[in-house]
Amino acid sequence: MRTNEEWMDLALNLAEATIGQTSPNPSVGAVVVKNGELLGVGTHIRAGGPHAEVHAIAQAGDEAEGADIYVTLEPCAHYGKTPPCAELIVEKRIKRVFIACLDPNPKVAGKGVAILKSAGIEVETGIQEERALKINEHFFHFMLTNRPFITLKAAMTLDGKTATSTGDSKWITSAEARNDVHKERHRHDAILVGRNTVEYDNPNLTTRLPQGGKNPVRIILDTNLSLQSHYAVFNNEAPTWVVCGKNADKELFNKTCPHVKVLQMITKNIVLSDLMEWLAEENIQSLYVEGGGTIHQAFIKEKIFDECHWYIAPKLLGGQDARSVVGGKSPLLMKDAENIEFSTFKQIGPDLKIIATRRVEP
Repeated sequence: MRTNEEWMDLALNLAEATIGQTSPNPSVGAVVVKNGELLGVGTHIRAGGPHAEVHAIAQAGDEAEGADIYVTLEPCAHYGKTPPCAELIVEKRIKRVFIACLDPNPKVAGKGVAILKSAGIEVETGIQEERALKINEHFFHFMLTNRPFITLKAAMTLDGKTATSTGDSKWITSAEARNDVHKERHRHDAILVGRNTVEYDNPNLTTRLPQGGKNPVRIILDTNLSLQSHYAVFNNEAPTWVVCGKNADKELFNKTCPHVKVLQMITKNIVLSDLMEWLAEENIQSLYVEGGGTIHQAFIKEKIFDECHWYIAPKLLGGQDARSVVGGKSPLLMKDAENIEFSTFKQIGPDLKIIATRRVEP
């Protein structure tokens, strides 16, 4: 007989398989069990489609009555594009509900559990909670802060260089590391770079995995709208949004790139805090920042980031004229450095991937 933790592990595996493709909804898995027998499994595949509980209960059929259901996130309690899953569980006379973590969405936030308990259904929460929170950390962060979860990404040599003095950067890291970057693009709603990155590298900023993947919205910071329409980011492979200052000629740009969405600031320069508010209004829950040193410095200076994904190649470039991961001027004193905490270390091919989180001081 499997334990509650083992059944929840199965539900969490189902949820993990859809990370990145359900936004703006969370990734959820569900498992229906009765007398130690697996009756149904389900996962939320994409926004607007049936939720994980619906799939799992449908597979269980009439056997769902008196069964247990393991769900990675609190069943929804509101009518959206689909009916409330909490009411479906009550209707199908499920006996017990095991939940990994509660839903911070104000439309749910304990209401799903309340519906179940009021119907006499036994509810237990907190099973494998830490893993469940990690699966939907972008969603939870957005719900709690109303700001996108921001990941700063950079590829560098061991001595912290991202390009030579001439701007050459292909390739710092291995094909394996670059493939991992595409996985991260798939998991984020949007990707952001500055004008210089577009001019130097002419990137597509799309997700290119062997079996496909979801393209993030491409966001370009171009204060004066000086980029021309021939750059790859202005193709039709994925949506592109350009952010500019108030003095830019938006009408002229729209004539050459009519399919590109333009956000024009009311200020001369781009203000990141204002941009994050706009992205939140556009339901962008996660942002992958692949800009160069100038862009990274701006986010770090404003303390508008949550994680750093640093890919480190076993190479030494040297030279003070080579480009660094974070540009701008450093503080005069070490005590003024931005404090971060190392989270994970992973070797990918010959390279090392380090994930660090921003330390929020009390």
